[in-house]
Amino acid sequence: MQEFDIVVSGGGVAGLTAAAVFGNAGFSVLCVDPSPPITAREAPGSDLRTTAFLQPAQALLERAGLWARLAPFASELEVMRIVDAGGETPEPRITKEFNASDISDQPFGWNLPNWLLRREMVAHLESLASVTFRPGTGTTTLFTREAEARVGLSDGTRVRARLVIAADGRNSPIRAASGIEVKTTRYGQKALAFAVTHPIPHGNVSTEIHRSGGPFTLVPLPDHEGRPSSAVVWMEEGPEVARLAALPEAEFEAAMNTRSCLLFGPLTLASRRTAWPIISQIAERLYGERVALVAEAAHVVPPIGAQGLNMSLGDMRVLLELAEAAPERLGDRAMLETYHSRRHMEIKARVTGIDLLNRASMMRARPLRDARAMGLNAIYSLAPVRKTLMQLGLGARG
Repeated sequence: MQEFDIVVSGGGVAGLTAAAVFGNAGFSVLCVDPSPPITAREAPGSDLRTTAFLQPAQALLERAGLWARLAPFASELEVMRIVDAGGETPEPRITKEFNASDISDQPFGWNLPNWLLRREMVAHLESLASVTFRPGTGTTTLFTREAEARVGLSDGTRVRARLVIAADGRNSPIRAASGIEVKTTRYGQKALAFAVTHPIPHGNVSTEIHRSGGPFTLVPLPDHEGRPSSAVVWMEEGPEVARLAALPEAEFEAAMNTRSCLLFGPLTLASRRTAWPIISQIAERLYGERVALVAEAAHVVPPIGAQGLNMSLGDMRVLLELAEAAPERLGDRAMLETYHSRRHMEIKARVTGIDLLNRASMMRARPLRDARAMGLNAIYSLAPVRKTLMQLGLGARG
């Protein structure tokens, strides 16, 4: 039976990052996922969503040896713009910009397409002698005792590890095998993800346009075929997303241009459309015997404020600190209880905060939309509050 320090269950962006982080730190790591990663933009099933890595996340990627590979493809996020278009007609009535230069000499973050992240992360893992990556292989069984975990794999083999990291998604098999419950909130929303080109350059500005149903968010991408480009996440109630996803391209472009308020001029669809359900979810605890939950196995939030994967990398940062401080205690109960205590309250606070923001973005009644606009105006007008919110968004602890 092969032995590793760590088995990472899950080969998405979070799992690949975990493998790189711990492998680069000198731990022996096996990373498995039942589905080989799709690493080409046009390949069937490719993930057209993007991930914005905020400053603390970028620092962790640099420590893992990943950032040098990713930086050439990244688009800087210098400004976070929030637009309220909740009046009678879909046009901006309040626009506020949160500028990274108010709190830092660096951008808020850097945006990259998920399919590209997988491509570069897989290539990086191949360069790490301490990491074994087995795409197309999943976990089938988990047996733990005080000293170790034994994991059965879909290729018929079994491996032994001191720690199993569950990065296997919101329906995590490892979490279920560990008997850990979750609390799930469903909003009746879905999100459409796609890429667009536009005539007006984005200027490294990420723009959230609020009207009803959820935000319409444009996040900077590198130019596509010589034109400025952005990734779009468009959140609406489920039936409306189904209707939009089924529209012929010309009709869909007309709808998205109305919803975008033409802030970047006419948008042109530059990819296929993908949809996924929006939920909030949090595990009742972040660990089981010899098991640590990270990323969507531990917490799921709506895609607002670039918090999702950045919370996930916060999980890995704390796990790595604990593992390096006492390598001989890797995966033991004291280490995992400390991990839970350091992360769970902060995660609960962020899940609650993003839940409130999402509910505010969904408002359809005109008086409530007016109240939302007044709230944005009030927050922005108070410079200390504005700066504190920006720092919290980057992951600073209160």
